[in-house]
Amino acid sequence: MKTVTILGSTGSIGTQCLDIVRNNPELFRVNALAAGKNAALMESQIREFHPGLAVLYDEKAAVDLKERVRDLDVAVLSGMDGLLAAAASKEAETVLGGMVGMIGIRPTLEAIREGKDIALANKETLVCAGHLVMKAAGENGVKILPVDSEHSAIFQSLRGGEKKEVEKILLTASGGPFRGKRPEELAGIKPADALKHPNWDMGAKVTIDSSTLANKGLEVMEARWLFDVPIDKIEVVVHPESIVHSAVQFADGAVIAELGIPDMHLPIQYALTYPERIFLGGERLDLFKLGKLTFERPDREAFPALDLALRAAKTGGTMPTVFNAANEEAVSLFLREEISYPMIAEFVAEAMNSHKPRPEPALEEILEAEAEARALVKRRAGKEDR
Repeated sequence: MKTVTILGSTGSIGTQCLDIVRNNPELFRVNALAAGKNAALMESQIREFHPGLAVLYDEKAAVDLKERVRDLDVAVLSGMDGLLAAAASKEAETVLGGMVGMIGIRPTLEAIREGKDIALANKETLVCAGHLVMKAAGENGVKILPVDSEHSAIFQSLRGGEKKEVEKILLTASGGPFRGKRPEELAGIKPADALKHPNWDMGAKVTIDSSTLANKGLEVMEARWLFDVPIDKIEVVVHPESIVHSAVQFADGAVIAELGIPDMHLPIQYALTYPERIFLGGERLDLFKLGKLTFERPDREAFPALDLALRAAKTGGTMPTVFNAANEEAVSLFLREEISYPMIAEFVAEAMNSHKPRPEPALEEILEAEAEARALVKRRAGKEDR
């Protein structure tokens, strides 16, 4: 039986991970759960899965949770200290990093230092600190197992050859809800429109990023670290059906891809059971019903965030952190309807243009660059006090 800690248990990835635990009680046991501030859902999870430790980052929410579960034998912690305690818990063999945002970096590094394998869904961990994470993983003999559907697909496809044989990684993108629209048609987009992803059920931040193609840019940065390939060997391909989750082209011209219906349960489960596969219920891919697959080049004029991300990736150092932090802040402003949809990319570009990147940054420098980028976006939007 594998013991698992779930960071981000109340979010989309975390709840789907718990589905897998629920359906395979003979294979998995939950050691610790951590999330942001949803005390009610966390209480429900504690009562079902009986972890020894539960963490809510928000201190007030943690106080509420402690009262809710006072009848249970579970320790309740809060803040970054709580997240680090959950990540380092001695009993866990695998830590699922499912928290959204920069908050996931320090717990992931802590888990790696404690020798835990990482099922990684938190993009920012590799985008901003890939050089630190992969070095630490190598030093501690830790496996970094991708949970994102695209990176899991690449990971699975790479089992068909050796790293030296890879010619190109084909990273697929759905194109989001605004695929085919011209730049002038995007000015009036509202959050409710952008949150209607055609294929995937994801949290608000990731869904907005998918619509702008910022998410795909972040995934390029992740792939660079996960698979140790140059940025120029990663090609983004728009594939609106979201059936080919990504592919690898090898030196002899062969392309090996992973196909399936859009369902995050599969990559999450594969990360937990690797290198084995176990039964997973649900809908199966019907090629006869599907009929055809289509592929397009991304529209870089309508969705400039992709090129901004590629520029950040090639620049390296603290520039990916600036891209990510400025984008997070701008997306938050858009979701509150305080800026327009096109202004997300405009604010990111402004933050990048004003930043002098620092090469091979330490964690403190990464966090400083994050704070600077967020402050610039807030100033630009006139929201300094929020």
